[in-house]
Amino acid sequence: IAVLDGGFYIADQYMAFDSLWANDQILGTKDFVDSNADFFQTNYHGMSVLSCMGGNVPGELIGTARKASYWLLRSEDVASENMIEEDNWIAAAEFADSVGVDIINSSLGYYQFDDPSVNHTYADMDGKTTRVTLGANIAASRGILVFSSLGNEGNNSWKYLIAPADGESVIGVGAVNKFGFAAYFTSYGPAFSGAIKPNVTGVGWNTFLLRSDGNLGFANGTSFSSPVMAGMAACLWQAAPNATAVEVKQALELSSSLFENPDSLLGFGIPDFQKAWIYPDPNQRVK
Repeated sequence: IAVLDGGFYIADQYMAFDSLWANDQILGTKDFVDSNADFFQTNYHGMSVLSCMGGNVPGELIGTARKASYWLLRSEDVASENMIEEDNWIAAAEFADSVGVDIINSSLGYYQFDDPSVNHTYADMDGKTTRVTLGANIAASRGILVFSSLGNEGNNSWKYLIAPADGESVIGVGAVNKFGFAAYFTSYGPAFSGAIKPNVTGVGWNTFLLRSDGNLGFANGTSFSSPVMAGMAACLWQAAPNATAVEVKQALELSSSLFENPDSLLGFGIPDFQKAWIYPDPNQRVK
């Protein structure tokens, strides 16, 4: 799993990641923003995202893919919002492909920039227009399962999903709480093309994780529902190893709670992984 994010503050020291380091599950790091930066002194966000998947504090936090291996890739400059960050994202995804990554989690998104003249419009969220979305679609075409946070814009003036979650081949992830109620902040679909978005939803409202201060606790955002889902999809794929990325994506959607009647807030809904298990590769199911 490649984690594309804005920083991984002290992820080399926190106890929650001890087992990843001890078992050589951190395959490497790469900084596409500043190659001279102290990698583990950058922003905390990617560290919290990683904890949703790879965190392991027995009796307290078990990530959804704690046995997976990870590449930590910094593509986002959190101090600014410029178009070059979309280019960084593409470079990071290309690198991820080159090292054989199976899944990308991107808890990042783009629509508004420091230079308003390059802002995206909702019409750009058609699944095939912004450069970062084009890059995400290409990554998916290489057999990578691409997860992207849908955005936290549901209660502001923008309201809609953000790139690259709009991608035709991308799994855009919305947020619910543990009771399955839509988060007040989760972005709305559909894509401008009319395609169903989000593709799926997961717990992003009061997600239990490693917080910015290194303590375990709760946090909100589709930034966290996306890795929760990415990690669970990794487990599903492990259970059906002959499935393709496209088949895993379809299995998640087919098993979701609103598949027969999707809407603009939850999309296809919340996947049922017991059901999803039978879709991609029933002959390979673990007994």
